[in-house]
Amino acid sequence: MNPNTIINKGSRLTRFPYSLALKSLVAGALIFTGTQMSVQAQETPVAKYIMPSWWFGVAGGANFNFYQGTTQQLTTDFIVPTAFHDGKGVGFFAHPLIEFHRPESRLGFMLQAGYDSRKGKFDQVKSPCNCPEDLNTDLDYITVEPSIRIAPFKSNFYIYGGPRLAFNMNNNFTYEQGINPAYPEQVADPEVNGVFSNTNKSLISMQVGAGYDISLTPETKQTQVVLSPFVAYHPYFGQDPRSTESWNLTTVRAGIALKFGRGHKALIPEEIAAPVVIVAEPEVTFSANSPKNVPVELRVRETFPIRNYVFFNLGSTDIPDRYVLLRKGQVKDFREDQLEVTTPKELTGRSKRQMTVYYNVLNILGDRMLKYPTATITLVGSSMKGPKDGRAMAMSVKTYLVDVYGIEATRITVEGRVKPQIPSEQPGGKLELDLLREGDRRVSITSNSPELLMEFQSGPDAPLKPVEIVDIQVAPIESYVSFSVSGADTALTSWSLEIADEQGKVQNFGPYTKEAESISGKSILGNRPEGDYKITMIGKTKSGKVLKKETKAHLVLWTPSKDEEMMRFSVLYEFNNSKAIAVYEKYLTEIVIPKIPNGGTVIIHGHTDIIGGEENNLKLSLARANDVKGILDNGLAKAGRSDVKFEIHGFGEDQSLAPFNNKYPEERFYNRSVIIDIVPAK
Repeated sequence: MNPNTIINKGSRLTRFPYSLALKSLVAGALIFTGTQMSVQAQETPVAKYIMPSWWFGVAGGANFNFYQGTTQQLTTDFIVPTAFHDGKGVGFFAHPLIEFHRPESRLGFMLQAGYDSRKGKFDQVKSPCNCPEDLNTDLDYITVEPSIRIAPFKSNFYIYGGPRLAFNMNNNFTYEQGINPAYPEQVADPEVNGVFSNTNKSLISMQVGAGYDISLTPETKQTQVVLSPFVAYHPYFGQDPRSTESWNLTTVRAGIALKFGRGHKALIPEEIAAPVVIVAEPEVTFSANSPKNVPVELRVRETFPIRNYVFFNLGSTDIPDRYVLLRKGQVKDFREDQLEVTTPKELTGRSKRQMTVYYNVLNILGDRMLKYPTATITLVGSSMKGPKDGRAMAMSVKTYLVDVYGIEATRITVEGRVKPQIPSEQPGGKLELDLLREGDRRVSITSNSPELLMEFQSGPDAPLKPVEIVDIQVAPIESYVSFSVSGADTALTSWSLEIADEQGKVQNFGPYTKEAESISGKSILGNRPEGDYKITMIGKTKSGKVLKKETKAHLVLWTPSKDEEMMRFSVLYEFNNSKAIAVYEKYLTEIVIPKIPNGGTVIIHGHTDIIGGEENNLKLSLARANDVKGILDNGLAKAGRSDVKFEIHGFGEDQSLAPFNNKYPEERFYNRSVIIDIVPAK
């Protein structure tokens, strides 16, 4: 080896890039300080300035460099005894910079260019003679770093990213081999200073980072000064210092930027006395209505329909966890009339007992197929991913029925298709497709065996035979305390309620935007049987004022009677459909009408899910309720009866009154319903 041509022993190279960087920082600061002084002389105390779009300045800080890979042949003639691997070090960087971003905008541009040190020291290794070896590197670059600047919240916080173009200036190293500790009398070899061979003269890599602008000047100064601390990450790819071996490095940068910009003058206009115009606030009236105790039955005997669908999560052909799935040994203890024993793992809270019934749909189906050994079913899986995926969903249901309930596989036919026979997503539809497609990803249970189906029902949309459950009646809507703010839709942006009892204890409700709202008496009274309350309506007018109206009310806690029972039936609809009621006509006429007592009241509530416009859903729910009333009216008239009182309500998608939540497709399907409450004459 002849090291004299490339390697100089015993001397270190001068670190000239550091002095170059310091000079650029000082020069930049002097230039912009002079600019600031000249501008300040022109300012007037009555002027304000809009923040600049263009910024110029300098940035500096530290590069935390992390080495990985292997390097052993330092030059074409010099190979060290043992390869070096990992290492780390801290280098300095200094960049003049330019930025462009308009005030209150999200998108901008940044450009930094200057000196960039990636120096470091490899972890010490041992040579074959048990001598310690050390390798220090001086890697210096001139870099050009254009970036896209994004302020996601239109605030002082920003993130940025872009390419990094690096041009090598310095690729020196210092190698030193110590002595074997066992032979202290040895003389160490002199350190070796040299230049790496096969150095990449230019690199293309990338960077991402984040920073925060801190303004140092008031808006009355035309020259704006901003201090921006920032951090950045420069990943290893594209940062190989040499074209040989496998040495690469990753850098984490921490620094601060000083930026200057020239704002645009925005003179404050002289105040001109304007004529005083008195604008009358729109008239608002407030009232509260607290009904007396409304005796309603303690229990509701509900005939709850069972949807013949099992809905699947996107991307999975397994039966979702929210459905109740039994083990083989639990089948013998399953009872339709004791479903509260087998509750789902996941419920959304509202109408918990009813959803418990539905989430046992596969157990109800399996139990009925055991009771009726001649009954057969077809499982049709529908998936936008194709018939194969739909068939896999159907096979999951079949496998459960065969493995857990022991149903003969020949009694279950499996099919796959893209869309169900009655899809929610209609051709040409463009709105809320995600929710509609969730409802179309399902397995439909079809059958020609009447033992499994709802009375008088057949076809692909036929529900399974309903389950009769007895539920505890909650306070009816008719017993709620109602509040009316007439004129709120034109005069107020929102209004709230402040309700104080006799002891001065205050409860707050709202804010609301509609003219009328209802609150259950229990929400106000708690466990008190009754009480006197002062009710204050606090409204915010569209002109920014606060409007208060007061009234008093005596509230009585609703309590059900203990010796009567009401009945409830439900009619289910497909999406955006109010005419599917024809398939229920025979059921309503022959099953429901005979159960309406003489002098009874039939309360019909129409509902929809949250898909579609609010106004359209309100009309749709009322149309559904009126369809049901029409069938019941005709049936009663044919029976010669005119003693029944009807109450019709269309609640649309109102989530405070909906029977179920709208988180899962099955809840949305059950919300597409008309609920029929039959109340005895008492």
